[in-house]
Amino acid sequence: MLLTAHNKPMAHTTIQQQPLKILVLCTGNSARSVMAEGLFNGLMGDYFEAYSAGSHPAGKVNPFALEQIAPLALGYEVRSKSWNEFAQDQAIELDLILTVCGNAAQEHCPHFVGAPQSIHWGLPDPAGVSGSDDKIRRAFNACYNVFEWRIQQLRHQLELQSPLNVIAVMQALANKFPQSSEINEHGFSGGIQ
Repeated sequence: MLLTAHNKPMAHTTIQQQPLKILVLCTGNSARSVMAEGLFNGLMGDYFEAYSAGSHPAGKVNPFALEQIAPLALGYEVRSKSWNEFAQDQAIELDLILTVCGNAAQEHCPHFVGAPQSIHWGLPDPAGVSGSDDKIRRAFNACYNVFEWRIQQLRHQLELQSPLNVIAVMQALANKFPQSSEINEHGFSGGIQ
C-alpha cells in the first residue's frame, strides 16, 4: 500500500490545523486526480488545500475533466504534473495523499515532505471510455459525481464534529457512492441510497 512506511499518527489527521494539504495522485494526472483536486479546492477550500500529480503525467489535462470542473471557478490554471514536484526538499509539506487509481496506489512512491498518511478512493478511469463525446462526457460526469458526493459527505461530517479524524471518515467513504443508473453504467457496482 502507498506510503505505509511514512504514515503520521492518526491524531495528526484532525482538522485542528487548517487547511490540511492533500495531494491527489493518479498515473496520468489528466482526469480523476484533476477533478478531485478541483472539488476539494472548490468545495472544501476552508478545510483543504488540494494539489494533484501523476506518476507518469500525461502532460495535459483531459478536456472532459476541464469541462467538469469549470463551474467550480477555481481561479488557477489546472495542469498535469509529476509527483516529483512534491518530493523535493523545498516542496509543500503534505498531510494526506489520496490515490484515485489502482496503479498509483500500487506504485513505489517517492518520499513526500511531511510524511503524509494515505487513503485510496479508486474509481474507474473515465479517460478509458471510448465512443461518442456524449458517452465519454457521461463517464466523466459519473466519476465527478462520486467524488463530489464523497467530498460533500466529508464536509458534512466536518461541520457536525470538530475535531474529526479525517482519515477514518475518508477511509469509510472509500467504497461508498450514491446509487444512480448513470454511475453504475460506468463501472461502479453496489452503492448506497
